[in-house]
Amino acid sequence: MPIDWTEDLGASHGWRLRRGMLDGRPVFGKHGAVSPLFTSEAEGLRWLGPIAATVVSSHEDGLVLEWIDTERPTRAAAERFGRELARTHLLGADAFGAPWPGFIADLPMSNEPAADWPSFYAARRVLPFVRQARLAAADVRLIERAVDRFPDVSGPQETPSRIHGDLWGGNVLWSGGRAVLVDPAAHGGHRETDLAMLALFGAPYLDVVLGAYEEEAPLADGWRERVPLHQLHPLLVHVCLYGEAYRDALMGAVSRVLAL
Repeated sequence: MPIDWTEDLGASHGWRLRRGMLDGRPVFGKHGAVSPLFTSEAEGLRWLGPIAATVVSSHEDGLVLEWIDTERPTRAAAERFGRELARTHLLGADAFGAPWPGFIADLPMSNEPAADWPSFYAARRVLPFVRQARLAAADVRLIERAVDRFPDVSGPQETPSRIHGDLWGGNVLWSGGRAVLVDPAAHGGHRETDLAMLALFGAPYLDVVLGAYEEEAPLADGWRERVPLHQLHPLLVHVCLYGEAYRDALMGAVSRVLAL
């Protein structure tokens, strides 16, 4: 049955966003140029399970999801989110990486598996974006020094977690007393990455989310000190997308990693 698109919601990263009706129920559509991004996002949402938005359909030029009526978050919803996020992470992954192509916003990134998380994070997340970011040579050298420290500062070794991968507050929708995740860059990664992303630009009731998470799945000692490590990649992405405005935040995180 064709979708009756009833409302244009604007654009984001070159995609058209729309609301429509399909068989009497509201749906959300994201459409653009032909790209593996749409099927990759659908795979990630399905893999994340009940915590993520429901995929209605995906095609090479678009993605259709259930429509989510949003509401103001509550303390109870935040606590539930913390527990559900922990349980999702604990579902695990086969490797650090994923069997689908990676994207963050509209930027491609490799999900080819690596032997351990420091190697994956360096080779698949940080260094490729350093090359795209057009940073000064001195900044690049400092980032490369930080990358060399990844094996020593990433904390106790953990098995791959099932993570969202781009979990800033805008990708958490509050509906029906719970959180629903959208726009994933899902892969087998380090669970501290999702928590560091929540902290990067702020999230409602973050302390409640983290407290509930730790009750469900305690984190290794020193995780708070490692937050800047996990924020290097999203800050590099923001430099690539938006330029010099994010350079100081990035280099501040680099300095904190070098001080670990």
